[in-house]
Amino acid sequence: MKLLYTPEAVTDLRRLREFIAEKNPEAAQKMGPQLVDDISTLITLPYLGRKVQRAPNPEIVRDLSAGAYIVRYLLLDDAIHVLRIWHKREDWANVL
Repeated sequence: MKLLYTPEAVTDLRRLREFIAEKNPEAAQKMGPQLVDDISTLITLPYLGRKVQRAPNPEIVRDLSAGAYIVRYLLLDDAIHVLRIWHKREDWANVL
């Protein structure tokens, strides 16, 4: 199983890290690697996340809870596509 990140997910990681770095640079340095490590769990447990019921196909669009973050991903063939990443306090609930 391959793990791929969309450009939007990479932008999300940068945005979240920059936001944290404003108040706590040390925490920001740890946040990225920890979150990527949490996401890599999907390689062995691809169905770990919750189904996104509003998605056209909830079986393949899922949300992983990773600490203070939500990771939306898509399962296609032999790949996991990380679509977006939000902090749980962000308004991510209305996004498909």
